[in-house]
Order: sequence, then structure tokens, then C-alpha cells
Amino acid sequence: MALVEMVMPKMGESIMEGTVLKWLKNVGDTIEEDESVLEVATDKVDTEVPALEAGVLKEILVQEGDVVAVGAPIAIISTNGEDTTSGDAPAAASAEAPATDASPAQEASTQEQAPAATEASDVAKLDQPASGRFYSPLVLNIAREEGISMQELEYVPGTGSEGRVSKKDILAYVESRKNAPQQTSAQQTATPQQAQPQTQASTASVSAPAAQPQATPVPAAKPAASVSGGDEIIEMDRMRKMIADRMVESKRISPHVTSFVEADVTNLVNWRNKWKDVYKKREGESLTFTPLFIDAIAKAIKDYPMINVSVEGNNIIRHKDINIGMAVALPSGNLIVPNIKNADQLNLNGLTKKVNDLANRGRNNKLTPDDLSGGTYTVSNVGSFGNVMGTPIIMQPQVAIMAVGAIKKKPAVIETPEGDLIGVRHFMFLSHSYDHRVVDGSLGGMFVRRVADYLENFDPNTTI
Repeated sequence: MALVEMVMPKMGESIMEGTVLKWLKNVGDTIEEDESVLEVATDKVDTEVPALEAGVLKEILVQEGDVVAVGAPIAIISTNGEDTTSGDAPAAASAEAPATDASPAQEASTQEQAPAATEASDVAKLDQPASGRFYSPLVLNIAREEGISMQELEYVPGTGSEGRVSKKDILAYVESRKNAPQQTSAQQTATPQQAQPQTQASTASVSAPAAQPQATPVPAAKPAASVSGGDEIIEMDRMRKMIADRMVESKRISPHVTSFVEADVTNLVNWRNKWKDVYKKREGESLTFTPLFIDAIAKAIKDYPMINVSVEGNNIIRHKDINIGMAVALPSGNLIVPNIKNADQLNLNGLTKKVNDLANRGRNNKLTPDDLSGGTYTVSNVGSFGNVMGTPIIMQPQVAIMAVGAIKKKPAVIETPEGDLIGVRHFMFLSHSYDHRVVDGSLGGMFVRRVADYLENFDPNTTI
């Protein structure tokens, strides 16, 4: 019998951990090589993790909701292709590791019993603060939502590796805090003369806020939202919470400035109308305006390379590669931004293939973390929703993003050798948001103007 550890794989640049969303296999199931075993969420994408070895899933080492570091073991696979548990083995295994091999019903029962246990006891806290302990983004988000300060968080017991606080730990602590006020209120029924010595003693061993009645260790409950009978309360899903946090963070980090340019894209529209049916018949794919926009942006970045930068502290990092991200709307209504690596090195056909591939995989939840990492500039096609312009928020740590609006027919003055004429032309707005810490108005404005120039001067004799 050969036992192989399945570890949390590296799922992209700078990703150091992942959250287990769902196990797709149970203990005892046979697994084929490259077959998906579990779903994992990172701060960039949700993805399925395949098995590198065929065999039988012998043991699950981490539970759904656990945050696991890259390279840490998550399961044990028996690679001889046989289920090695027989006879009394299942009972022994469940006795030794109930949290690992428990059935869903047992797990639900355990979760239901946990609150009852906390009701009968005080809030469990460490005797000494765990200073310098690492906390995952998921744990920090829960703590922030529940009003738990970093000082209080250091006293939360952790069952993870090296005493780290897992999602299960922080949720259990939150539940115990909710039950604690009943005991606290009973203690507060003592007379002021009786409470005074106890308060003074507690300040020396716990914290200063305990000496102030208005700042007890257990914060007051949040005020209930005003909701009428016809309103519906919808909890944000994980991705929406992540988007919300990132958008707020980007606005906090970068002072946003937006410049606007209107471009005459008549040549571009006429060219696409000429080629879209030919391309569809030849390639079986749609020819959209997005690859044409990305092509113009890539050319403009070569002219103004200081747009293709990121900020790290007091340093500006100028990127050699031009990796252009494109915002893709998901069926859930959320947005995701995969990027085209080295977009400047692809011709129009190559860009079209990449755009269609990323858009299709994004809508079908098949993007990989690598598709979402390494972007250096982003474009958002708000025109696909019928919007004429927008003021997009920068994707950190990038310093600029462009929104392309809907193409509209307008009357315009056309200059000819014989004189000016009035004609119908196709126009669109380009909105360029940039980080004013490192991109001044001159650079931000010249860049969007250069993109417009490339679109306006598109060669109608271009082939694809």
C-alpha cells in the first residue's frame, strides 16, 4: 500500500493560501488521475483542484471553510487502487479523527451542539495574547464585520497550524460572544460599591476598557436595519464581498482622476461590418470590438510606458510585459477580470481568439488563477451595457483603467477638399481613470487621446 499526501497547490502568482469551499469526493471514493477532488477559493478565483495520483481517498485532513497554506497537506490518497479500510478500520478511524471522517449528518449535529456548549460557559480566551500571529483575510473580514478589534483577536484560541485562527474558530468565538451578555448583565446587577473593587482589579489583568462601563469587553449589538415588510434582505456572496472590499480599498489607496475623449470610429465600424460574417464562417467565433480596443491600448502603452506601472511603497515599478485585463460580466452579475498576457505581441486574430476564450471560460467559471494574475492595465467595455461612458475604479496595484462606451451615430462636420459637409459618423467616448499619485493629468490625458487616435486612424484595408 502506498500513501500519498495531496497538498494545497500553488494557484497563481503571489497566492499563498486558499479556502476550502467544498469537497467533491468522500473518504473511500475512488479517484482518477486529474479528477477534481475539491473546490478551493483564493482572493482571485474559485477553482477545482484535481488529484495528481489515481487511487482511493483515504483521509480528509482539512474541512470546508478552512484556510490552508500553499503546500500544506489536505488529504491522503491510497495509490494502490484499493480501499484499505476494512473490518473495524472505519470505526477506529472515526474514533481517532471524528472531525475528518464524520458524515455530513454528524458534522451538522456537531455544529448544532457547539452553540449549546458555549451558552453554558464564558467566552473562551487565551491567557496571554498571541502577538505576531498570522490571520487570513477571511478571518480578518469576519472579525471586522463582528466588531472584534485586533487586540481582542489576539486572545481568540486557534486550532490551526501554529495556533492560527481558522474560520471555525472565529465563528465559534463570535457565537460565544453573543451568549456572553446574559452572564455579564447578571454580574452588573451588583451595587456600584460592590462592582467598584472588581472593576479596578480587572483593569490590571484584562484591559483598560473594562474599567469604563460604556466600553465593556462585549460590544453592544448592532442596530437593526430599517426593513419594511416588502423588502428582501440578500446576503452578499463571497465574490461580491471580495469585490466590495477591493473597490473600497482602491478608492482609499489611489486618488482617482478621469479624463474623457470622444473618438470618431467610423472606419473601425465599417471594417468590422465587412469582416464579422467572414470571420464567423471561417473561425466559428464572433468578431467583437473588444480586441480592436485592446490592440489600440497596447500600441498606446508602448508610446507611453509610464502608464504600464504599479506602485510599491515609494517605488514605481515599470513593467516590461503589457498584460491587458478585460472585465467580464458573470451570470451571477459579478465581474471578473482575466488578462491577456503580452497583448502587444498578438495580431488581431490572436487577440480575438484570446478575448473569446477568456470571456467564455469566465462565464463558465473555468478561469485559472494565472488568468487573473499579472495584469498591468485594464479595459472595461461599458458600451456592451448600452452606457455611453463610465468612471471605472482602478484594479490595484495598477495605476490606470479605461472604459469604452457605446458607439452611437451622430451628425458631424466632415472636412473635404471641396469644403465642409454634414454627414453621419460613428462616435464613442473613452473614459480614462488614473492614479494621480504617479500619473499626472498631462500623461493621463495624452494617453487616452493617443488611444483615440489609433482607433480613428484604423486602416480599413487591414485583414484578419
